[in-house]
Amino acid sequence: MIISPSAGKPADPSILVNIPRLVTAYYSQQPDIAIAAQKVSFGTSGHRGSSFSNSFNEWHILSITQAICLYRKQNGIEGPLFLGIDTHALSEPAAVTALEVLAGNEVEVMIADNNEYTPTPAVSHAILTYNKGREKGLADGIVITPSHNPPDDGGFKYNPTNGGPAGTEITSWVEKKANEFLENKLKGVLRMRYEKALRVSTTHRFDYLNHYVNDLQNVLNMDIIRDSKISISADPLGGAGVHYWAPIAEKYKLNLHVVSDIVDPTFRFMSVDWDGKIRMDPSSSYAMQRLIGMKDKFDISVACDTDHDRHGIVTKSVGLMPPNHYLATCIFYLLQHRPSWKPGIAIGKTLVSSRMIDRVTKKLNHPLYEVPVGFKWFVDGLMDGSLGFVGEESAGASFCRLNGEVWTTDKDGFIPALLAAEMTATLNKDPGEIYKGLADELGNSTYDRVEAKANAEQKAKLAKLSPEQITQKTMAGEKITGILTKAPGNHASIGGIKLETENGWIAARPSGTEDIYKIYAESFLGREHLNLMLKEAQQIVDAALK
Repeated sequence: MIISPSAGKPADPSILVNIPRLVTAYYSQQPDIAIAAQKVSFGTSGHRGSSFSNSFNEWHILSITQAICLYRKQNGIEGPLFLGIDTHALSEPAAVTALEVLAGNEVEVMIADNNEYTPTPAVSHAILTYNKGREKGLADGIVITPSHNPPDDGGFKYNPTNGGPAGTEITSWVEKKANEFLENKLKGVLRMRYEKALRVSTTHRFDYLNHYVNDLQNVLNMDIIRDSKISISADPLGGAGVHYWAPIAEKYKLNLHVVSDIVDPTFRFMSVDWDGKIRMDPSSSYAMQRLIGMKDKFDISVACDTDHDRHGIVTKSVGLMPPNHYLATCIFYLLQHRPSWKPGIAIGKTLVSSRMIDRVTKKLNHPLYEVPVGFKWFVDGLMDGSLGFVGEESAGASFCRLNGEVWTTDKDGFIPALLAAEMTATLNKDPGEIYKGLADELGNSTYDRVEAKANAEQKAKLAKLSPEQITQKTMAGEKITGILTKAPGNHASIGGIKLETENGWIAARPSGTEDIYKIYAESFLGREHLNLMLKEAQQIVDAALK
C-alpha cells in the first residue's frame, strides 16, 4: 500500500466534506438502475455508498426499508423494530426516510430518547433483551451507519430477530426486492410525512443508553475496575457512543476521562488515515494519533469507531495494540476469569485472524471455531452459548455475559475496551504486557495485508478458486500443508483461498466494493519471511487468475 504524505497528520480543510451539498444530493439525486454501482447492494455490513456517487440517497433508503417491511410481513415478525443511527451526516436524513416508510407500513418502531445517537451494540442488546423468553411478537432492528467509513458515506443494515447482522439469505432477498422498487420508480412504497410519523401510535421512544449502560455489570466485572482506581481515557472519535461514556463512568464510579464529546459530521478533529482520507478506524495508528499521543497520561486508553462496534486499545507499554494481538489477549484472560462459562466453550475467529488465537485457545484446552470473513457466522454460536468469545481481525468482537449467556450478537466496541481496564486491574499488567508474555511463550507473530488490482472477471475467478488450481508445493521455503476454500469451522465457502505452512499462512479474497483483491499473511519467522510469503502469494494468485 502507498502511504499518503498526509497520513497521521491533522485533516487539511481542503479535504473536509461539504455537508450541505452531501445532504442536498441525498434528496435531489436519483439512482440509475442501469448502472451497477447505483443499485442496492448488500455486502458483509449492509448497503453502503455516498450521495455524491448516487449510491446512497433517498430512493435507496425508501426501497430498502419497504423491502424490509415486506420481509417482516412474510416472516411473521410482528414485534417492534429498534432503529438506531450513528453520527455520519447521511445517517440523520436516512433515519427520517426510514421512519416515514416504517410508519407508513404500521411497523412499531423504537427510536432513541432525546434523538440520541445509537451504537450498533445498543441495538443488538435491545433486540435480544426484548426477545428473551418470547416465542412470538419478536423484535428486529435497523442500524443506519457505514461503520468507520469516510464522512461522505452512508450505511444501512438490517438485524433480524437474532440481533446480529442479517445472513446472506435475508440480504439477498431484501436487495432483490429493493432493486425492484427502484426499477418501478418506487411504486408500492408506502410512506407517511415525517412530522406525522413521529406522532402516530406505532412510533415509540426508547432509552437505549440506560438500558445498555445499566446492564454492563452483567458482562464485565465493573467492581474490580472501580476499586482499582486505574485511570482510563476513552475517545468516542465523534461517534454514536459519544454520550455513553460519561454515564458509564458515573454509574460505576470509574476513573474515566472522555477525551472529547464533540460531534462534527466533517470529523475535522481526526488525523488522516493511511490513504489521505478521514476514516474513524480505531485500529489505525494514523487515525488514532490523538489517543496515542496521550498514552502515558493514563493506565489504559481506548477508542471506538463511529457506530461503536469496533475497538482500539492503547497501552503505556506498547502504544496502539494490533487488533490480532488484543484478541489473543482477551481470549487468554476471559477463559481464565469467567468461572460460570461452560467448561468446553469454544472461541470463534475469522480465517484471516491471527494463528496466535489458535495457539492461545489450544494452550487453555478450548475448541476453536474458524469461519469466513463476516460477523454473521458467529450469531448462532453466541445465541446458543457454544461460543464464549468471537472476534475478527478488523477489531470487531463480542463475548458472553458473566453467567455464560448471550450479550450481543453483533460487534460491540464498548466491552472489549472496558475489558482492557478489567484485565489491567485484575492482573496488574496492561494488555500489551500480557501479550508480550504470550508471544515469549507461543511465538512472535508478524501480520500484514496488501492489495492488488483485479477486474470483475478476475475477482469472480478468485472467489471460485479450487485447491486443484494451486500447483505450487512450497511457499517461502516451507511445504504447503493446507489449501482451504472452505472454513474449517462451518465448511462455508471463504470466497477465496487460504494456503497454510508450518510457520505461516496467506489468504486471498476479492474485495466486495473495489476492483482489488486482498492478501492477508502471517509469519512466525519474522518480517523477512512474511514479505517473501506476500510476494510469492501474489504470484500464486496471479497465476491462478490467468
